[in-house]
Amino acid sequence: MVVSLGELRLLLADGVPAGRGDEDSVRRQWWAALATVQADLLGAAPPQPGVWLAAPLPALYEPSLLEWMDGWVWTPVEVGNLMPSGLPLLPGLPPPPGTAPRGTAGRPGGFRRLSLRQDDGTDPLLVLITPVLQVALALDGPPQARRLVVRFEASILSAALELLDRRLAQDDPAEGLGLRRRLQMLGPLRNAPDLGTRFWPLLAQRLAAMAPSVTLQPLVHGEKRSEGNGNDAVSSELALLEALTHEVRTPLATIRTLIRSLLRRTDLPAVVRQRLEQIDSECSEQIDRFGLIFLAAELQRQPGSGQPLSDSELARTDLSRLLYQLEALWQRQLGRRDLKLVLEIAADLPPVMSDPSRLETMLGGLMDRFSRSLPSGSEVRLRLLPAGSRLKLQLSSDDPESREADGLAAAVPMPVGPVLSWNPQTGSLQLSRQATQRLFHRLGGRLTERGGSNLTVFFPAAERSG
Repeated sequence: MVVSLGELRLLLADGVPAGRGDEDSVRRQWWAALATVQADLLGAAPPQPGVWLAAPLPALYEPSLLEWMDGWVWTPVEVGNLMPSGLPLLPGLPPPPGTAPRGTAGRPGGFRRLSLRQDDGTDPLLVLITPVLQVALALDGPPQARRLVVRFEASILSAALELLDRRLAQDDPAEGLGLRRRLQMLGPLRNAPDLGTRFWPLLAQRLAAMAPSVTLQPLVHGEKRSEGNGNDAVSSELALLEALTHEVRTPLATIRTLIRSLLRRTDLPAVVRQRLEQIDSECSEQIDRFGLIFLAAELQRQPGSGQPLSDSELARTDLSRLLYQLEALWQRQLGRRDLKLVLEIAADLPPVMSDPSRLETMLGGLMDRFSRSLPSGSEVRLRLLPAGSRLKLQLSSDDPESREADGLAAAVPMPVGPVLSWNPQTGSLQLSRQATQRLFHRLGGRLTERGGSNLTVFFPAAERSG
């Protein structure tokens, strides 16, 4: 009988209280747990040999750890179809001069990629075994009852390794033998008695420093695909998007957490503080960009999810106040590209009906999309005006004729799939016009675009109370 990775999650979750989190909250816990394990627990010790097994993507990303350990990763079949077998999902550092690599010969990056089966599930999991730390982490649970599972007990880890050994033997007997040999080389293993009491406070500190943001959830759910929307091309692109966003967002979230811990110090020179704040802003901007790509892919994948949210899901949102709150952030972001922002908001505007939890990120994505191709020295003008029963949010730049004279209007973004386009002028990926329209439509708005020099979003105005 084939061993399912779902059995492993059930084993790890045995005896753990039921979860009460949503997808966003448990994903932040997962990132914080990975950072705690790699930076606080393993990073504080000399380099250690070890083994790690993960799904559905590599959970480890610290190059100094990957260089010393051997790994096995079960990934979606679509990822394997898109990437040659010799190409690692994570870039591995070359070994120091004069030393032999610790990883398995012929496996760039130090791990072997295997294929997920249909009943494996796509919730992330990691089993990590080193002489100084043995731990298993997983996410599981139904929607709105999600939980992070962390196990240090020797009996649970031993049973987990037995399951993984059987699964490896079924997928690739030679790899199963390799895992057993490496575990034997590690010798007797035992966690420090105070490991649990050290881990959870460190995790809490990282969570406290993390700013909530758009969260990347699994994209590859074969059991949820509808017939007619599961063609290989779209499925492969979504799988690749999941891999790319994981590899970009996870280390960025860790960098941002470390930066914010440094910014709490009071003895930083002014120039150092300024640079750290710039790095923090850049990390947040890129994290949100990839979050929007994920949301657009979700709308493309799930039938009916492109419809506007119901009235019960929309809320009265003070759009004027939100824009004023974002003004300073946008000024800094645009200033890094020598652009200027001018805000013009009419007085006494009513609130709009939208989803405030997503609207802030969507507006940030809209500003990024609009400004990314503007030439240095341009002025971005943002207006919010009444328009009958709606409010009109308009983004415009300098006279488009001057841009065309400079040869800038000719760079039309090229579609590279159902949700992405590539801008040949800047060399960057961005959401396609259709994907951006779908996202705003979901939030109750309607987006129109004219020639790249003018973007307008109409929002339904809320009825005035009283």
